[in-house]
Amino acid sequence: MTVTLADVAARAQVSPATVSRVLNGNYPVAASTRERVLRAVDELDYVLNGPASALAAATSDLVGILVHDIADPFFGIMASAVQSEIGGPGGRAGGERLAVVCNTGGSPERELTYLTLLQRQRAAAVVLTGGAVEDSAHAEAVGAKLRKLVDAGTRVVLCGRPPAPAAVTLAFDNRGGGRRLTEHLTGLGHRRLGYIAGPEDRTTTRHRMEGHRAALAAAGIEDEPRLTVHGPYDRRSGYEAALELLRREPSLTAIVAANDTVALGACAALRDSGLRVPEDVSVAGFDDLPFAVDAAPALTTVRLPLSEAGARAGRIAMGREEAPPGGIATVRGELMVRQSTAVVRG
Repeated sequence: MTVTLADVAARAQVSPATVSRVLNGNYPVAASTRERVLRAVDELDYVLNGPASALAAATSDLVGILVHDIADPFFGIMASAVQSEIGGPGGRAGGERLAVVCNTGGSPERELTYLTLLQRQRAAAVVLTGGAVEDSAHAEAVGAKLRKLVDAGTRVVLCGRPPAPAAVTLAFDNRGGGRRLTEHLTGLGHRRLGYIAGPEDRTTTRHRMEGHRAALAAAGIEDEPRLTVHGPYDRRSGYEAALELLRREPSLTAIVAANDTVALGACAALRDSGLRVPEDVSVAGFDDLPFAVDAAPALTTVRLPLSEAGARAGRIAMGREEAPPGGIATVRGELMVRQSTAVVRG
């Protein structure tokens, strides 16, 4: 028996128009209502309706690429690399596929909505990039959605994201990178280190912090909570967090930033405070985005092979490269030592 939009509306206790708004994303809907509708969609396995139902067993030429923020170079680089691998042998219509970049804005609700829409369109592949939200209910909902996509014939690849059921995973070694970065600073004699972390609810934030704390412990340095400030992965956050760290600890000699963009904001705050980088305060970032080497001074950071990882994710998604053994591969970062860090002054 074919499940209709009206069936979903009845299960979710909303109007059919509301179901349509949630699935099409063309009108604001309360988060609680959206979650109820998406839960009903999953429970009833509603995918296509009307004339399109005859195509329910088919897989389209559509490939979905989910990113948190397409304006962030971290995601732009990976999305571009994935898309570069989408055409070629194996695709329909001369090997071409239609890539759709889905910008979630970091919203768990939007992430689920896009996955539902891609399921309805019988996407050939879905690539999810970046860290996941630290929420067990959301993780369970995403896991269930990914299993349904895979069961329907969609290839699912996670790039820079923790493993999830049914998906192939290329996981970044954020812990290892965070540890090597802080080890570099402690090796230069730094003992008063501030840490500008990303949003508290992100796996990337937690993993990089765990690496940082492990390096502090290995050097016999106490991890003081007051020397950690959380915020978004943007320049303004880095600027404001650096000022806050200086207020809390004027004798700070080094700052470790959540990513390179945050690090540049921190450098600007230090300059505006009359401090020199690295003579007075060393600064380190993460990711090695293209501008890091051209910053003044050039930024010490951990290089993640974003383009290479994105391209590999695209090839796996297109079936042109075998999945790694066990479906999981760890992508390691490389410490790039540049002019923004130096030996601590006595």
